[in-house]
Amino acid sequence: MNECPHVEALPQPEPAPLSDTCLECLAAGTHYVQLRLCLVCGHVGCCDSSPLQHATQHFKETGHAVMRTFEPGESWRWCFVDNLLV
Repeated sequence: MNECPHVEALPQPEPAPLSDTCLECLAAGTHYVQLRLCLVCGHVGCCDSSPLQHATQHFKETGHAVMRTFEPGESWRWCFVDNLLV
């Protein structure tokens, strides 16, 4: 995997508010496919295969560049700015 300048100073946030679901999907009454964890603030959102794409929406609203998969057994990270696995 490649490195980008956005991963150098990332905090290690806990999921906020310690969620194991996409709270926006829950509120909207939709279902998610997989979850993503923002590595800046801990926001848990759904992936781009989900109907409402809350992880990408979170990036667009906040500029928080790097997220990781929040799926058991997976550990990859994605930088939205560089469009790159990091």
